[in-house]
Amino acid sequence: MKRQFPLQSILDLSQLRLDEATRKLGELISGQQEATQRLQLILQYREEYQSRFLAAAQNGIGLEAWQNYRAFLERLDAAVAQAREMVATSERRTAAGQQEWLNKRGRVKAFDTLAERHRSRVLHAENRQEQKHLDEHAARRHREKDID
Repeated sequence: MKRQFPLQSILDLSQLRLDEATRKLGELISGQQEATQRLQLILQYREEYQSRFLAAAQNGIGLEAWQNYRAFLERLDAAVAQAREMVATSERRTAAGQQEWLNKRGRVKAFDTLAERHRSRVLHAENRQEQKHLDEHAARRHREKDID
């Protein structure tokens, strides 16, 4: 007579929520990595463009070319600032996702512990019941032997 863990449905639901939090955390980590890579690419491009600008300036460029370089560098600086903000936002979201995952994992662990204790109690009760039956059977056989 196996008794099911009374909170099994809650344990199952908690596990589903943990699985979803795990999937979401994976997406957040991936998004953070992508944002960081985008920032690195923009920084690298800005550095290359600045080098071209400096090389052109050393060779002598006109005022219009100078202004074009400066304007584009300003746009690149704005893109860098925006990319940095995206990285920071992504890092905050990832940290929140990690905390949510930890909370869900803790809940599942707590229910797993309760389920394990329940299984242990049920097994102990079943073993005691089986031992009782064996003792009764042995006592009957012993009585039958004494009667013969």
